[in-house]
Amino acid sequence: MAALKILVVAGSLNDRSSTRVVTRAAAKTWREQGCEVDEVDLAREVLPLFDPDTAYKGAVYLDLKPRVENADVIVLGSPDYHGTIASPLKNFLDHFWQEFAGKLFATLVGSYDKGLTVTDHLRTVARQCYAWSMPYAMAFSDREDVIGGEIKSEAFAKRLEMFIRDVRVYGAVIAQQRRDDLSGTDPGFLARSRKS
Repeated sequence: MAALKILVVAGSLNDRSSTRVVTRAAAKTWREQGCEVDEVDLAREVLPLFDPDTAYKGAVYLDLKPRVENADVIVLGSPDYHGTIASPLKNFLDHFWQEFAGKLFATLVGSYDKGLTVTDHLRTVARQCYAWSMPYAMAFSDREDVIGGEIKSEAFAKRLEMFIRDVRVYGAVIAQQRRDDLSGTDPGFLARSRKS
């Protein structure tokens, strides 16, 4: 069986981002579990502001496109800014949509207030792009859970362990079904994405 391919996107520009700490910890564990992990740090791989007239010709976009296409699972890390997605991550999402179809979206949200609206916004993006989303959110606080660049909360560490397991297990199930749908002849939604 092919290794699960997970694209982990850190959507914060903050140098001391707790979001980046958590996405890196998750990515490290998935690698140790045999997954193929690609990390995108939007503070270092800077996409220009989305402009439909020019976006699809830019060097960063052209580098990211095959990496997004290659992924079975998209893990999105975002701080909670005014109850919504951080602008670098929203800009990343604006550049893609067909590449997300039939894949699992999973979210990690740095928030003082459970990150519920951020998670809802990311689930809306998943739905609009015909992706699946995890049935629960994973939120954390840099006041209690991630302090000084380290995961300090045992309760959060246990929740993160559950999240890592569920992304790996359910990501593999959905990825296999996506491959079957793309290579088959059944009239499912992904039939429109089959290569003739």
